[in-house]
Amino acid sequence: MNYYIVIPAHNEEAFIALTLQSLADQTAVPAKVVVVDDNSTDNTSAIVQEFASKYPYIHLVQKTSEAIHLPGSKVIQAFHKGYETLDSNYDIIVKLDADLILPENYFETIINIFKSDPKTGMAGGFAYIEKNGDWILENLTDKDHIRGAFKAYRKECFLQIGTLKPAMGWDTVDELLCKFYDWKVVTDQSLKVKHLKPTGANYNKTARYKQGEAFYTLGYGFFITAIASAKLAMLKKKPFLFFDYIRGFFKAQSQKKPLLVTREQAKFIRNYRLKKMKEKLF
Repeated sequence: MNYYIVIPAHNEEAFIALTLQSLADQTAVPAKVVVVDDNSTDNTSAIVQEFASKYPYIHLVQKTSEAIHLPGSKVIQAFHKGYETLDSNYDIIVKLDADLILPENYFETIINIFKSDPKTGMAGGFAYIEKNGDWILENLTDKDHIRGAFKAYRKECFLQIGTLKPAMGWDTVDELLCKFYDWKVVTDQSLKVKHLKPTGANYNKTARYKQGEAFYTLGYGFFITAIASAKLAMLKKKPFLFFDYIRGFFKAQSQKKPLLVTREQAKFIRNYRLKKMKEKLF
């Protein structure tokens, strides 16, 4: 199976070489890798060009956008810029961050997961962060969720869900839409990805309400939003984030922000979320 990778990157000179080298070292090498340099002011482009001169499947694309970092929209806009440069001769499309070190067998394993079941729409491993010299699980999500840092999609699934939404919450709505269209989301605990930069390291004060807005645009409704907000705030060990998330939800509601999903999909999502909550309680 051919797989293409798109890597949005902004000022990643400290990590991008490690990420690209881990791709070059894969036991199943990608057919194409597109790095989208999104308005970097450091040596990101030069490092990518150096790799491109050694590995013909690596390509650099330049993008100009605002310097402000808002989770979701900016990175997915950069992803789409790279995706637009690709042909359609792929079986798997991958959105990858520029601050990762993947195990050498990562994509060989991912390909085998897709080959083993034609109903698998998405697949991925788990993120680990360094703490006191040890690599520990970055425990921000459930075990059946694939982190936005390394998302691999079967082509047919990717197109059916409408590709990726340029908004915070994109890496939740994609999985929920996968389930809506009866695709499977598969995680493999043996695939340990080193995440070199902690999640949310670039988030600013403007972005703190975005999580609540994301819950609104996913069609969660207030009850599910409140539970999800409390859980996420506790996982981040910052209980007061709960109030920011709730404010973000009501702000989006008052502004009548458009949902990322249809009414039918939103109903499915609420029912699915409630079902998962009940399973954990009982």
